[in-house]
Amino acid sequence: MYLNNVIYPFLFIIATSFTFTSGAEIPEEFLKSNHSNNWAVLVDTSRFWFNYRHVANVLSIYRSVKRLGIPDSQIILMISDDMACNPRNPRPATIFNNAHEQINVYGDDVEVDYRGYEVSVENFVRLLTGRVPPDTPRSKRLLTDEGSNILIYLTGHGGDGFLKFQDSEEITSQELADALEQMWQKRRYNEIFFIIDTCQASSMYEKFYSPNILATASSLVGEDSLSHHVDSAIGVYIIDRYTYYVLEFLENVHPNSKRSMSEFLAVCPKSACLSTVGVRRDLFKRNPDKVPITDFFGSVRPVIITTDPINILDTPKRKKKPENKTKVPEKREYLPQFPMHLVQNARTG
Repeated sequence: MYLNNVIYPFLFIIATSFTFTSGAEIPEEFLKSNHSNNWAVLVDTSRFWFNYRHVANVLSIYRSVKRLGIPDSQIILMISDDMACNPRNPRPATIFNNAHEQINVYGDDVEVDYRGYEVSVENFVRLLTGRVPPDTPRSKRLLTDEGSNILIYLTGHGGDGFLKFQDSEEITSQELADALEQMWQKRRYNEIFFIIDTCQASSMYEKFYSPNILATASSLVGEDSLSHHVDSAIGVYIIDRYTYYVLEFLENVHPNSKRSMSEFLAVCPKSACLSTVGVRRDLFKRNPDKVPITDFFGSVRPVIITTDPINILDTPKRKKKPENKTKVPEKREYLPQFPMHLVQNARTG
């Protein structure tokens, strides 16, 4: 309402990040989060042709978080990037995550931030802790703050207490835990959701001691994480079992979804994964039953509400725009990553 050139009350919206959640109301049963922005760090620690499934894993998660609203400017993607143009790839410039070849997850809009030998333990730790060289471009920096919720997804080959990087070096569970503690001390995150898909994966979160971290792993100590299926046209396994069922779940999650983090943590029972999915929640303050999945897999728009009057000295009149009679093309949507019969049979949120 306008009264003596005063607008009261006035709502300021600071568009510091893209959003697909405007207008969506969070149900009362969900606990409110203090975060103001979302980031994702997605890492494939493998290379070489026989590890095709690992790059398919990480690119599939990358595509899902983009669909749910996290922009490329807030996604750090680390892959060896040697699969799409590998001479043994019968379909150059493509990477598929299922034998039906429903969609090329490499696509034409993948922004790789660290590729090849840049995917190293040193660069990964520097990225998390912010200790990057001063000439590092913005696209290779994790510019988070104390209001950031961060999704960290790792896939590759590991063992009890370590994760290999490109078969040449490894990061230990203690080194990873110390890097996360540095992040907490430097106020680089609000909450972290840590996912790892590798053999004996739960050993990588056992040393964590920093607050506000929810972690899940594809297998317990002493267990292997298994692949899902082979594409006979390519001749290698093309996706891991745990990530396959995670993606099947995410394909039915939308920006206004009412799905909770507890549902995500239960996506792959042992009958499906053939390994025991590990979960660690003692460092996480909120109840996962009451945390919407979009707190980590979506994006937010910070809103500041003020009840103070705002004086508008001059309100220019807007000129009426001429009608555009040209047909506006329909907005493109993300195609499902799985065959449609799988998506339709799954429970939607």
